[in-house]
Amino acid sequence: MVTRSDIIWLGVSAGVMGSLIGGMMLGIGLDLIVNGQPWGWLLLLPGAPVSAIPGWLLARKLARQA
Repeated sequence: MVTRSDIIWLGVSAGVMGSLIGGMMLGIGLDLIVNGQPWGWLLLLPGAPVSAIPGWLLARKLARQA
């Protein structure tokens, strides 16, 4: 049975991991773009969708426990 605390910790861990992964991709990509290297867009553009993947994977793991 999934408890309320499991859902809360899922949200906290997904938020922390997502912001770390997405923030690093956005920061590195933006730095590359500002310094004149256009392939930085390959990191900048998928930064937000990629940051949702850890939360999605953790939610799937929690759903399997139910």
